[in-house]
Amino acid sequence: MDKTESIRENLSHPRLPDFCNLGVMLRILLGTNVLGLLAALARNRRIADLGSEVVELAATLEPTVIGSLLLLCLLRPVLRRCAYPAGIAVVIAASAGTAVLVAWIAAPLAAATGGRENGLEAGFWAAVAAGALLAYFRCQAQARSPALTEARLMALTARIRPHFLFNSLNAVLGVIRSDPRRAESALEELSDLFRVLMRDNRDLVALSEEIALARQYLDLERLRLGDRLKVRWEVDSCPPDALVPPLMLQPLLENAVYHGIEPLGEAAEIRISLARVGDRIRLELANPFSEAHASHHGNRMALANIRERLLLFFDLEASMSTGAEGHRYVVRIELPYRKEKTQ
Repeated sequence: MDKTESIRENLSHPRLPDFCNLGVMLRILLGTNVLGLLAALARNRRIADLGSEVVELAATLEPTVIGSLLLLCLLRPVLRRCAYPAGIAVVIAASAGTAVLVAWIAAPLAAATGGRENGLEAGFWAAVAAGALLAYFRCQAQARSPALTEARLMALTARIRPHFLFNSLNAVLGVIRSDPRRAESALEELSDLFRVLMRDNRDLVALSEEIALARQYLDLERLRLGDRLKVRWEVDSCPPDALVPPLMLQPLLENAVYHGIEPLGEAAEIRISLARVGDRIRLELANPFSEAHASHHGNRMALANIRERLLLFFDLEASMSTGAEGHRYVVRIELPYRKEKTQ
């Protein structure tokens, strides 16, 4: 098995940007429009004509950029197999070819309005723009050096560990006299969790592993809370091979227990829903909420932690929203469906 590239792998070797990624698309759209505006300013001799030149340029620029992005997104499997120099050549050729095609299609309209469309010139400038944007993405990747990004990821993960282990050990201590066998079993579970927490958590992990870790955590919390802790899992429609950031579910459940269940002093339910919708994975976690018992500081720190890790792994393709809805506090996460690739 070869897991989807980790952040470490993406940054250690030159790689092309993922042209299907929303963040990459937005940066390319913004970059090309800025370059187009600068080109219009450079060749314009009369301020009065600037508006019409910008409109004329946009009429060919926007279709070219959008067409190039769609083509490059379709070519993503090919680009992943290409060596970096070959991939650059493919990107530049695809951009130039799209520009020539758009110019050829727009030529009759340009002739009717007294303008002109030079396909070779359009292809040349599209190739220049593609090269400039590839250089920008390469510089951006170098700026986010592997060592700094790995250290940031490890620090984010380490922020979770002390709280989780401290609370789990307290739960075991609570039953060590009243139920020694259950305490022994819990220590074995805790040992398994130690192995998960101490491993290298820079790679995406299978959702099945995250669910197993979450169930172990909840079993330990039941030592303290007993029947007060009720959990409803809705995961049948979600593929277990989906790849997610490590330690994503457990801190969400920890928040739900300590900020939702524990302050109530009575039985209450946490609902975890996971589903695949098209090419995306949707997670929804809901727990009881009372403004009178709300403790925002720890809750917000953990949620900010997860939001930052989602951004590091998925850029703008992942989203996370949180908030109180009546008497429930709901966390919703959406991320692209990626799975392990078999060679």
